[in-house]
Amino acid sequence: MANSTSDLHNKLILLAGPIQESLSKTSTNPSDGSASVKSFLQSLLPSTNETDFHLVLTNFSLLCAALAASQTSTYDQLSWIPVSLSTSADSAFQDLQKVYSDYQNKDLLVELMPIVLPLIKSSIKESSIDKEDADGDEVSAASARVPVAYAIVTAYQFRWFVTQIDLQLLGKLCSLIIPCALTAIDHWSPEVKGQGMIVFIHLAKHVSCSEFSLYEDVILDACCQNIASSDEIWEHVVEMSVLLVACTQKTNPRSPWFEKALNEMLSHLWRQPRSKERRIAWLKHIEPLFCGMGIVLLGHFRRLLPLFFKWLHADDDASVLLVLDSIKTVIKFTWMRYSPYYDKLIDELVILYKDASLKVERENIRAHILQILILLQQCKGQQFEAAWMKHKHDPNLSTLSPSLTHCSS
Repeated sequence: MANSTSDLHNKLILLAGPIQESLSKTSTNPSDGSASVKSFLQSLLPSTNETDFHLVLTNFSLLCAALAASQTSTYDQLSWIPVSLSTSADSAFQDLQKVYSDYQNKDLLVELMPIVLPLIKSSIKESSIDKEDADGDEVSAASARVPVAYAIVTAYQFRWFVTQIDLQLLGKLCSLIIPCALTAIDHWSPEVKGQGMIVFIHLAKHVSCSEFSLYEDVILDACCQNIASSDEIWEHVVEMSVLLVACTQKTNPRSPWFEKALNEMLSHLWRQPRSKERRIAWLKHIEPLFCGMGIVLLGHFRRLLPLFFKWLHADDDASVLLVLDSIKTVIKFTWMRYSPYYDKLIDELVILYKDASLKVERENIRAHILQILILLQQCKGQQFEAAWMKHKHDPNLSTLSPSLTHCSS
């Protein structure tokens, strides 16, 4: 246990020793620029000449965050960091956090955030694109002066710090975290954007919706502006946008933010309606938005249901099951009122029911279809009977028809 700042400093130096040795022995690929990242990380190691303990503590924490975050990184210039070094850095920071808590009776991460988050925000901005200069003219990326690799490493540090904070304390730090996250998702690099989005997703899942109120419009505008992002962060932007819009607008299903977010997503999906990755990511995360909009979804049927009809006949079972779940959700909230797509939906479900005989998940798919048909029958009995008449005696539906007949009796 540390009894003084000097003891704490000595403990930090002790924890840094193995990391410094391992980092110096780890080789990089000279062709991908990772050598400069390694040099950047080595500059954060404690120096024997440095007497400012708070600076040493801040830099070592940033180093541990970068190394620990590399475990989940897909970025080439962090791929040189071995898992053993990443794990050692994680353990070293946990040990330092415990020693700091014993000495100061405070949470190290909470104490660090007012110091490191402004540094992180500034580092990310150094390689961002300024919108315009004083004369209103477009200017080039600042990355001509500062390598974007530094911003990417910083974004990973940011995400790691935020996801390590005690969930009970997270809400109190939102006023520091949110501006930094907005700076990250405003960056031109998908890697930097993606880490900012993961931070927002983490906040949306773990803090009160009221924590976003001060920045609500700015956050939701940033979500909508980023929906047409590159495919590598499409899933992040969908999950972030859905969670934040549903959370902040939950009392107003007619909010223009619901309308804007859904329209932007549908436009992006219609650009490549056959993209498996896009549809699966969207279908996995869209339900809270549907629930928040409720019957207002009727106004989007013209663009929404034709996509569903396409995806019902996708080659992969995962897409088919996900779209069936989404159709069921939409029906529950809208009851297909005044919809010209009612009969078409029944026809498409019948085709899928018969085609399912060739699918691995045929039993699961058929069970989903039966649930949806029963819902359709319950919400519009007479129209269902009229639409079902042409399928009633189809021998390929012999196992399906009795269930529907029983429900109507």
